[in-house]
Amino acid sequence: MKVIITGGAGFLGKRLAHKILQLGALTDARGNQRQVTELILFDIIEAQGFNDTRVKTVAGDLGDANLLVAILANTDSVFHLAAIVSGEAEQDFDKGMRVNLDGTRALLEQCRKLAKSPKIVFTSSCAVFGGPLPALIPDHQELYPQTSYGVQKAMCELLISDMSRKGFIDGRSLRLPTITVRPGKPNRALSGYCSGIIREPLNGINAICPVEPSTRAWLLSPRKVIDNLIIGHDAPASAFKHTRAITVPGIAASAQEQLDALRRVAGDEVANRVTVKIDPLVTYFMNSLPIEFEANFGRALGMTADTNFDEIVKAHIEDSSQ
Repeated sequence: MKVIITGGAGFLGKRLAHKILQLGALTDARGNQRQVTELILFDIIEAQGFNDTRVKTVAGDLGDANLLVAILANTDSVFHLAAIVSGEAEQDFDKGMRVNLDGTRALLEQCRKLAKSPKIVFTSSCAVFGGPLPALIPDHQELYPQTSYGVQKAMCELLISDMSRKGFIDGRSLRLPTITVRPGKPNRALSGYCSGIIREPLNGINAICPVEPSTRAWLLSPRKVIDNLIIGHDAPASAFKHTRAITVPGIAASAQEQLDALRRVAGDEVANRVTVKIDPLVTYFMNSLPIEFEANFGRALGMTADTNFDEIVKAHIEDSSQ
């Protein structure tokens, strides 16, 4: 079985690759459990840290049609993680459209030309929702994104559902919560402070919380998101009815609740390294997002969320020490 991960050099891409290699097998579009014999990690830079004969790293651009044709030959499954994050997509409209929408469409167009319809797992976002929303958002909630990033993700979702309806691909779009705690340096995601207010203090660095402490977010740990990506991939096509989109379970927590968890787990000295300084753009983005979801479809497929935010902090500390 041949599997491709776009964005394979990124944090989630590499974690997903290690998980697939550990599992050794996935369920293909015809419902057969098969051994993964080739795993291509495709990104704008070459992925590092792999010493496995099944892995091939490829650096390139989704806009390179010839390269896409070459790497997609005989592909069974694609995990499409490649994207620019919310802050960059909001500040550079053209780049967001080119990478998040045009890049996705280019990938899908090449996939539909394959002899066998491949599975496509697309990492969408809860940013596809917006406007007036109920306190607990159902799976059938209409899409009214309030940011360019959310619009781009919503358009990709619709395209994947339609191409799946046509039988060109076997797609599924996973609407991810904010993933925290991400290791490494801060990125340009507007929700990135959810990681920064935990990661930096634990590393002895002062951090800024750019929103009111009462601002809530829908959150999921890196461990859980990888598990849920695999579940979303292996789910049979028959599980999907009118849509190919899945809202992934998470937990709702305010910035204050996140900091309280940090204080309980790591102590006062660490938690006191965070200062509130309001950023209007981050505040607008976070206030445009929904807070809490039923996620009944995802749970029915076997997806799970973290128990509480203390668990997320502890998992980050454990993973960082490895």
